[in-house]
Amino acid sequence: MLAGTPIGNLSDASEGLRRALAGADVIAAEDTRRLKTLLAGLAVESTARVVSYFDQTEAARAAGLVEDLRAGLTVLVVSDAGMPTVSDPGFRLVKLAIEADIPVTAVPGPSAVLTALAVSGLPTDRFCFEGFLPRKAGERSRRLAALADEDRTMVFFEAPHRLSALLAAAITAFGAERRASVSRELTKVFEQTKRGTLAELAEWAAAGVRGELTVCVAGREQRVQLDAEEAVRRVLAEVPSAVSHSASVAQVSVETGFPRKELYQLVLDARRSE
Repeated sequence: MLAGTPIGNLSDASEGLRRALAGADVIAAEDTRRLKTLLAGLAVESTARVVSYFDQTEAARAAGLVEDLRAGLTVLVVSDAGMPTVSDPGFRLVKLAIEADIPVTAVPGPSAVLTALAVSGLPTDRFCFEGFLPRKAGERSRRLAALADEDRTMVFFEAPHRLSALLAAAITAFGAERRASVSRELTKVFEQTKRGTLAELAEWAAAGVRGELTVCVAGREQRVQLDAEEAVRRVLAEVPSAVSHSASVAQVSVETGFPRKELYQLVLDARRSE
């Protein structure tokens, strides 16, 4: 069983979570110290065997937990905050349990993804969750570039010390005027959501931002697109033939909504035929 835990405010804990914690035979916890704090805060008494279950131990311990399930024990997986398997440990165990034809259930709980999305002021009818972006600048930029044509609202997790780098890379990929929001310390005393363009948020974040962060970025607007010939002319008019046209292609794509990959290929073809 997976159990969603409060993302900051213990009063958000459900009765279902309390029952699951009290009734489990084994609790696989991302952080055993936080589990003790959670049990004490909820006044829940547990006789469960507690297993440390985080990213570095998940692969080694999942099989043992499946054996506990085969033996008829109730195994409960809890992360530090939010739902296990969503940028938190749990996926390997779920996969193994399903393969072993063992029922998998979940106790729903608070979600930083949905909470940040709901208060972002951005479209919520369609969205995608991208989790944490790569730490290395090049890999992060490539991941964002691959999302340049995404028209759904995008949700990211990020560490405070990398927020400025994420916003700078997002400006390059999506344009400075793309709407976005940054939510910090959701459900906690100092909860804050800052909304604006990526450029405005980058300026705000430059002074430093603390707390756990969830970033929402609007998808690409559906604009009236240029026809192919006009889009290619715009790129070629801005860039001398001896210079790389990648940046111009990206900018024209952001401004007009013309698919970047398609435009890039059309420009290449036009250059070859010159």
